[in-house]
Amino acid sequence: MNSAQHQFSAYGPSHWVVITVFVIGAAALVWHGRRQSEAQARVLSRILAVLLVTVFLVALVYKLIRPDLATSVPLQLCDIAEVTAAYALWSQRHWAFVLTYFWGLLLSSQGLLTPDIGTPQEGAPDFPSHLFLTFFTLHVLVVWAAIYLTWGRGRRPRWRDYRFAVVVTLGWVAFTLVFNTIAGTNYGYLNAKPPTASVLDILGPWPMYLLIEIGVVAGVWALMTWPWEWKARRESRRSHAAPDQHGFQLPG
Repeated sequence: MNSAQHQFSAYGPSHWVVITVFVIGAAALVWHGRRQSEAQARVLSRILAVLLVTVFLVALVYKLIRPDLATSVPLQLCDIAEVTAAYALWSQRHWAFVLTYFWGLLLSSQGLLTPDIGTPQEGAPDFPSHLFLTFFTLHVLVVWAAIYLTWGRGRRPRWRDYRFAVVVTLGWVAFTLVFNTIAGTNYGYLNAKPPTASVLDILGPWPMYLLIEIGVVAGVWALMTWPWEWKARRESRRSHAAPDQHGFQLPG
C-alpha cells in the first residue's frame, strides 16, 4: 500500500477514469430523466438511494474497524450530504433536494476535483483500495443525485430554499465547531487549517479564513439560485400575460 505505484495521484490515470465515468453518467441521467414516467423515475431514484446508503454504510464500517475520534464520526458535511441525497432520491422531499443541490453541486463536487482520500496514517491509496472506491463512489453519487433531480427531473431551488440551505449549513458549522472544541477534532477544518497546503492558506488566519469561506459559499449559492428564480418569474409573467381562449389578454 505504501509503494509508489499504489498511491493515488490527483489527475492520474485512475482519477481521469473516475471523471470520465462521472461525466458520462451525469449526461445519461439527464437524458434518461427527461424521458421517464413518474413510475420509472421513482424506481431509478430509489435504486440510486439504496446504492448510496449501502456504500455509505460500507465506508462507515471500515472506519469503525479501527475507530478514531478524529476521522470515524460521520460529521463531515459530505457525510451528511450523502445521507441527505439518499433521502431526497427516495422520498422526493423538496427540502432534501434543496440541500442536495447546494451541498452536492458546490461542496461534494470538490471531492471529485480536489480529492482528499485516506488518512495521514494510511496515505492516499489508489484503485482498487476500499478507500478509493468508497470515496469516489459516494461523491459521484451525490453529485449525480443533484444533477439528476435538477436537470433530469426538473426540480428547482428558489430564494426561500437558498435561505433554508444557508441556515441549515450555519447550524452544522456551529454544532461542529462546538464538537471539535470539546473532542479536540477538526471536522470540516473549522477549527484549524489542514496540515498540508490548501486554498485556505490564502484566506488568512483563523477565524478570518472561516468567515471568508462562509461568505464565498453563500455568494456562490446565491449565483446558483438566481437563474432559476429569474426563469420562474419570467415564466410567471408570461402565464399572467397570456391571452385567454377568446383571444383577449388577461390582466397582469
